[in-house]
Amino acid sequence: MEPYHDSVHGITTIDAQYIKPGIASLQLVVENGHAAFIDTGTTRSLPFVQDVLAAKGIVNTDVDYVIPTHVHLDHAGGAGAMMRAFPNATLIIHPNGASHMVDPGKLWQGTLGVYGEKVANELYGEVIPVDAQRIRVADDNFELDFHGRELRFLDTPGHARHHFCVIDTAHHVIFSGDTMGVSLRMFDGPNGPFVFPTSSPVQFEPEKLHASIDRLMATDPRHIFVTHFGRIEASRRIADSLHRQIDGYVAIAKGLDDPADPAELRKRIANYMLEEAKSHGVPLPDDQIRAGLKMDADLNADGLAIWMARQRKKQPQ
Repeated sequence: MEPYHDSVHGITTIDAQYIKPGIASLQLVVENGHAAFIDTGTTRSLPFVQDVLAAKGIVNTDVDYVIPTHVHLDHAGGAGAMMRAFPNATLIIHPNGASHMVDPGKLWQGTLGVYGEKVANELYGEVIPVDAQRIRVADDNFELDFHGRELRFLDTPGHARHHFCVIDTAHHVIFSGDTMGVSLRMFDGPNGPFVFPTSSPVQFEPEKLHASIDRLMATDPRHIFVTHFGRIEASRRIADSLHRQIDGYVAIAKGLDDPADPAELRKRIANYMLEEAKSHGVPLPDDQIRAGLKMDADLNADGLAIWMARQRKKQPQ
């Protein structure tokens, strides 16, 4: 896979080289010789980002904005490194994420709990704090004039409570982070991209995710840039499929005989996602589909387990 790909309307998709090529991307937006990044990859992504800027003749001082859609480390882990490299940049972040950019210690401790120190360091490198004076919080419907290009920010909970999506209004483009799901290019086929929702830990809320998807589709998008991975063409089919699969995840989680059995939940979610991929017409053998979906299936199951635990706490004893 190419390390970067020039797309539409001055937008370039850069492979973050997270885990392996084709898993996570960040988007470079260029307007009148100035640059903004939507999502950041990890600290280890910065050398690849700088190579792309050099290839395009953009100097570090002409990067104006660094914009993580939310603070999960595959989306925001490289923010501190970028801000150190780009001295004129302002970081724009959801109100619920700003404190984590100033002090990423809690994020890092959570990552260590999932991966352990060795793997976490291999995946993310050092997570560098951002100077609070260089952070601008984007509340719902915040509008940014990026050298004549209007970017509008919509609060889109469901995947995370610190998630916004960015609307390039003139070009009908959504930078959707994880709200509009995951669409890895390895699963593309004659029926177009296979897109599936992400319920990864720890703030999955299905009803809010449904509402966020509908809100984004109401902006009349033509192109959607998903962090995992790159541009897909907006369609009602994709939105309807995401809604159906979210409900499918929830039904599986609620249908467990033993809701505390994580292995069984992982198994059922993996089987469900395999069948969804096959039904869509993904042109790969079952074993390759399973292998390509395994990381996301496990994360989706783990997020559903946390959501179910919260639901049980709400129920009267």
